[in-house]
Amino acid sequence: MRTSLWVSWMSAGLLLAVGLSGLAADNNTGGGQDIFRLGTLLNGTALRGEREAGASVVGMAAACATCHRRSGLGSVEGHIAVPPIIGKYLLRPHATNISDPSLPHVMGYRSTREPYTEKTLARAIREGINPQGRSLNYLMPRYALDDANMASLLAYMTQLTSASVPGVTDEVLHFATIITPGVAPLQRQAMLDVMQHFIDDKNSFIRGGTRAMPANSREIQYRVSRRWQLHVWDLVGSADTWAKQLQAKLTAEPVFAVISGLGVGSWSPIHQFCEQAQLPCLFPNIDEPVVAEKDFYPVYFSRGVWLEADLMAARLVALQASAGITRLVQLYRHGDIGQHAAMALKRAALASGMTVENRVLEAPTQKQVLEKSLHKALTGVDQSTALVLWLRAADLSGLPPSVAPAGVVLVSGLMGGLEESPLPASWRAQALLTYPLDLPELRKVRMNFPLGWFRIHNIPVVAERVQVDTYVACGIVSEMLNDMLDSFVRDYLVERLESMLSHRLVNGYYPRLSLAAGQRFASKGGYLVRFTKPTGPQIVADTDWVVP
Repeated sequence: MRTSLWVSWMSAGLLLAVGLSGLAADNNTGGGQDIFRLGTLLNGTALRGEREAGASVVGMAAACATCHRRSGLGSVEGHIAVPPIIGKYLLRPHATNISDPSLPHVMGYRSTREPYTEKTLARAIREGINPQGRSLNYLMPRYALDDANMASLLAYMTQLTSASVPGVTDEVLHFATIITPGVAPLQRQAMLDVMQHFIDDKNSFIRGGTRAMPANSREIQYRVSRRWQLHVWDLVGSADTWAKQLQAKLTAEPVFAVISGLGVGSWSPIHQFCEQAQLPCLFPNIDEPVVAEKDFYPVYFSRGVWLEADLMAARLVALQASAGITRLVQLYRHGDIGQHAAMALKRAALASGMTVENRVLEAPTQKQVLEKSLHKALTGVDQSTALVLWLRAADLSGLPPSVAPAGVVLVSGLMGGLEESPLPASWRAQALLTYPLDLPELRKVRMNFPLGWFRIHNIPVVAERVQVDTYVACGIVSEMLNDMLDSFVRDYLVERLESMLSHRLVNGYYPRLSLAAGQRFASKGGYLVRFTKPTGPQIVADTDWVVP
């Protein structure tokens, strides 16, 4: 007689969870981490598991984290519960939240099973036999781990999630938001107004201590309600000093996660710091994120200008055949985020056989100098040319009245101001804007929620996208924490985000947000749009929603 599916997955991960005193004592937690996360044994070869039917899993497919996740706290996929596999859950006999308040509830945990012993656990790992002598489900691989690999893995697992979590006390959850130099004071205050009002609202419902859950909740008998506290980390100076500043702030004010944030230019130093510090950094307000989806802790709404470059590249490939576009000319300012996006688009255009010329605008000192610089940068453009403008609103407003005679004009919507981009009338009739957001008419109903909340709280809307994205980010984190109950583990927060984000309906500017394991950008696509009138913000989609 086979055990149920959840038992099989639990048993599959049991090798990871319990300190086996009889095995060789090897404290190589780095080696154990590689087995757990990557499916790589101590000698560098791939971990291998065999199933009853003869199917094998190798390497990452055999890694413990593939099913039981990086935290070891399991997950839920549809009706299938993948249980936690860390020692404090596996060793406790019939422990529940009521009998052991130090045991937070996680989905998939079963408090009614018998605890494993060293002997029954070793047999389950190597032979697929449970403590009652029954065969485990066929989905449970059989692992021929030797004692050294087993001990190393267990040394890693015994310390996993066992230490106290920074930024979490019995009464308070500490969060930070990060602001880089150069952010406009108006935008900074707009973001902080939203965050502080959201936190004040949340804390107004907290009375402290424990509270009873509904009587029909069989698994969740208690939870501690904690207040939120926000720490504002303003960075100063050059980017190469930010990591040191952030480390000092984190040491002085340990936080559970970073929420939202605001930056000008690259977010890379902050991304790298958070990844190394294993600190979730969730949904900052930036348009040049770091594209490194093998990293775990930073999560973004969108790829920003990188996504815009991909949307443009798709259009250029189509125009090569249909309109004879063979040349790409790009305008940007040195050091701005458009420079990096232009390099990405250049690589794509060269790969498709186009010639590419990047033109850098001179720093303007007055309006006449700007207009002269733009006029010079637009010389030599003809019908075989795709002209791409990676420019801010101030530069777009200085374009000459007559549109350049290009075969197509593409404009960065994020940099220019989206539907508020101040293009001259003749340019509006020809230009296409990249638009990695939902269309204004389609998002109108969703926007009623944050905009109505702003009205109720008397928050002036002075930077709408920043404020709405900040509101959505705070709401997402709040929902994830409610789902986590009292299992405050940083890795688990990100894992629950991956699992539950697609269930949300109120996503502000985005038609859909979703994450899977190994994805760090929640919105995947965008439009090319065009203006419908010589003035005003009216736009219409020139393409369907495109996911490059």
